[in-house]
Amino acid sequence: MSVIDEIERELAEATERLLATAARLTDEDLRAPSLLPGWTRGHVLAHIARNADSCVNLLAWARTGVHTPQYASARAREAGIEAGAGRPAGEQLADLRDSAERFAAAVGRMPAEAWTAPVSGMNPPDHPAWYVPIRRLREVEVHHADLGAGYEWADWPETYVRRELYDTMLWLGDESPVGEVVALDPGTGEVLRTWAGLGDGPAVEGTPRELLAWLAGRTDGTGLRLASPQGHLRQAGRLPSPPPWPKPSPAGLPAEPPSSWPPAGNQREERS
Repeated sequence: MSVIDEIERELAEATERLLATAARLTDEDLRAPSLLPGWTRGHVLAHIARNADSCVNLLAWARTGVHTPQYASARAREAGIEAGAGRPAGEQLADLRDSAERFAAAVGRMPAEAWTAPVSGMNPPDHPAWYVPIRRLREVEVHHADLGAGYEWADWPETYVRRELYDTMLWLGDESPVGEVVALDPGTGEVLRTWAGLGDGPAVEGTPRELLAWLAGRTDGTGLRLASPQGHLRQAGRLPSPPPWPKPSPAGLPAEPPSSWPPAGNQREERS
């Protein structure tokens, strides 16, 4: 089993959850504000659908070798979202389902060697094509919660949280607003893993889910605590703002699809 099989299964489950939520939304619901400033729920659903098609473009690039940008331009991306945002609920649901099926079919058409081909989104860095399904899963999970329609960041699957926090910490680097990130076991409060030497700021500690939701800009840091680096002593103060999230991918991904992601040695957070 490869990481592609693993993500295909997770993405199919995440898509079904999203479709179930979308099926309950009325035309009026779609005109209501989402949790993303300036976007209605209709904007969010239109974005998720067009993102699926944009990921199909990346897989076509990898499969054929013909440069096929994810979106023609930033303006075209925004125009596609605006054009679809005001449609009736039935049309939104059908588009969401059909675009997800197009992406699944594109994954199925990929020959094994094409997964190593480098592609890129609208921003660097380039990444091997096997990472495209992970990017797609991120869009589905995060924007499902952004609908504000019953599914929340607290509902993200543990496997998704573990992978996303791992990848986020890979690219955070010099952009980190804190000097240390400490992941705590949600049941016992024991330290699972520490990422140190990130910058000059304080340490921040919390469960992996709380940390990811904050780094993703989906909470104000609810549940997190500031601490002195290395000492884990609580101190007063406000959490800094996290950097823009996410980058398309971490730098330096292996060209060949790994058996799993995070790599086998990082499937569980470990004390360090």
